[in-house]
Amino acid sequence: MATKHKIKVYSTKTCPYCHMAKDFLKQNKIEFEDIDVGTDEEAANEMVEKSGQMGVPVLEIDGEIVVGFDKEKIKKLLGVK
Repeated sequence: MATKHKIKVYSTKTCPYCHMAKDFLKQNKIEFEDIDVGTDEEAANEMVEKSGQMGVPVLEIDGEIVVGFDKEKIKKLLGVK
């Protein structure tokens, strides 16, 4: 049985790496909260506060921040092969 992770993906609709990150999570049947920082200024500020980054995607996995689509780091944090 898969472990339940708390995942937020800060993204925009036009970002190709955001789509890649979300597709990767979907392919591995991992639930996540998708937060569109292109339309939600409060969420964008929260993302910058947590990551120090303006760029997307930013993933928050169980409180750990991953900047960009760092597949290896994401797999390690999720325990995915």
